[in-house]
Amino acid sequence: MPERRDPYAVLGVAATATDRELAAAFRRRVREVHPDAPGGDDDRFAAVVAAYELLRDPRRRAEFDRRRTRGVPVPVRRHPGRKADVPDLRAGPVRHHP
Repeated sequence: MPERRDPYAVLGVAATATDRELAAAFRRRVREVHPDAPGGDDDRFAAVVAAYELLRDPRRRAEFDRRRTRGVPVPVRRHPGRKADVPDLRAGPVRHHP
């Protein structure tokens, strides 16, 4: 089974790419990896086509972005406690809303 790669990486674009940037990146990658081109590769071509099909559909792209960001660790800074009863870790920023 082929490995699942990030479609943004396959096309060589940022996650904030516009539809126009996605289309331009798709055309550029297809020219590079098309099986009829010199040095073309069927597997890479299929990966480029699959990545573009996923990212060009707004609903599928939004779902992929939600799944991709799920489980991303929240940055936690270590703060040395000033007293023995103060924990070394604290969550922040915490805001009080009266």
